[in-house]
Amino acid sequence: MYETILVPTDGSAGADAAAAHAVDLAKIHDATVHVLYVVDVRMSPVSSGMDHDEVVELVDQSGERPTASVLDRAERAGVSAVEALRVGIPHECIGEYAESEGVDLVVMGTHGRTGIEHALVGSVTERIVRTLDVPVLTVHPESA
Repeated sequence: MYETILVPTDGSAGADAAAAHAVDLAKIHDATVHVLYVVDVRMSPVSSGMDHDEVVELVDQSGERPTASVLDRAERAGVSAVEALRVGIPHECIGEYAESEGVDLVVMGTHGRTGIEHALVGSVTERIVRTLDVPVLTVHPESA
């Protein structure tokens, strides 16, 4: 049923919970997990004009890669995994990646924001659920 499962990550508890579900599903379906980290050009010293290698170098200089824990989890489970780093606006990059890679399922964490905080901050997950044409499984941080 699923051959390619996308897990966008930002290193949050919600993303970790989503990764656990994605790896479990990938193991059941013999699927490949694609782990995507998007460097948000709106909130970082990175610009959309930088080339991929420059961005990777900056991410590496900042410490551990946000994708590392998901890749490690997949390896421990014997699941094939692919790492991807993109620069741009997260919901746009996630949608573009899902389309270009023929993703069958997106598994994303939620942050559990409510009320005014949700209204002001918005939600990448919510935008993906509303705009993608593939199934999106949302995972609450406390469900892992």
